[in-house]
Amino acid sequence: MPKLVARGAVLKCDKGLAPGSLSIPQSPVTADGPTVATVNDHKPIVNIPTFSNCTSQANPTVATATAAAGGVLTPMPCVPMTQAPWSPGSSVTTIDGVKALTDDSKCKCNWNGTISVQNAGSAIESD
Repeated sequence: MPKLVARGAVLKCDKGLAPGSLSIPQSPVTADGPTVATVNDHKPIVNIPTFSNCTSQANPTVATATAAAGGVLTPMPCVPMTQAPWSPGSSVTTIDGVKALTDDSKCKCNWNGTISVQNAGSAIESD
């Protein structure tokens, strides 16, 4: 059963070098105490953190640095570019008509990264 994702949940990008924590600055909704996220909590830096350095050559800064290093992959600072909501989200739980974020959801970064939830920060099951 998927779990609801709360503020501070640990996120990981498969192109990043370190995990980061989900931020939910405006949400008033809580589940047993923690603030719960929705699929719309996908904004870069506001919700989705940096993941230290990025290793994707789809990222222009990584591609430029790699080319300058003679083709040796050169990770550069991560700046997530997430434009679409998390998917799939909860099939049952909604917050103000928006699907609650569950720990089986993914978010795509424009630099070909896939962001996933490593630790939901909540033990509350969605369905």
